[in-house]
Amino acid sequence: MTSVDGGSAPYYGLKALAQNSAIFVAPDGLNKGWANQGGEDITFIDTIRQQIDNDLCVNEKQRFALGFSYGGAMSFSLACSKAKDFRAVAVLSGATLSGCNGGNDPIAYYGQHGVRDSVLPISMGRDLVNRFIKNNGCQNTQLREPARNSNQRVTTVVQGCKPEYPVQWTAFDGDHVALPGRNNGNDAGPNSFTPEEVWKFFTALQ
Repeated sequence: MTSVDGGSAPYYGLKALAQNSAIFVAPDGLNKGWANQGGEDITFIDTIRQQIDNDLCVNEKQRFALGFSYGGAMSFSLACSKAKDFRAVAVLSGATLSGCNGGNDPIAYYGQHGVRDSVLPISMGRDLVNRFIKNNGCQNTQLREPARNSNQRVTTVVQGCKPEYPVQWTAFDGDHVALPGRNNGNDAGPNSFTPEEVWKFFTALQ
């Protein structure tokens, strides 16, 4: 699930890569956001999930949540409270904006954040991934980040995690964008590295 359609790259570029192999759903959060007051957005997602399961042929062991910014916060909240219902989440430039009820179960986790994020500082994204480094039994890891104005990105595949619960972290030299370019942090739409990285992470999970 995603929080928006991804603009020039629908579903953050994943739909093009899926080639009709996945069901994509892009709900809008209640009250024009994902504040999740009193768990209302979690209940909303549960209702959507149950309807999809009832109406469509779904592999219930292969559900994934993906979101950027507020949507990333909601994907993190799902990781906290619904780890048994989702196989993995991808959190793009997120923070703890939608709460974290529970947050003690393992789930495969992809995190991505810009070192020059002027909306949600990268330290916020780092806090999210560190929770699941711990939950997933991974080695205590120093998450690497590129220097500012380096036009680089650095990916850390965290070691020692339980095999079914990998953790990957990508820090890029850029601001608050979901689909940064391969060699810079500007919005690159479908030419971003993000769709390929997230799709590879998700599809490796069987």
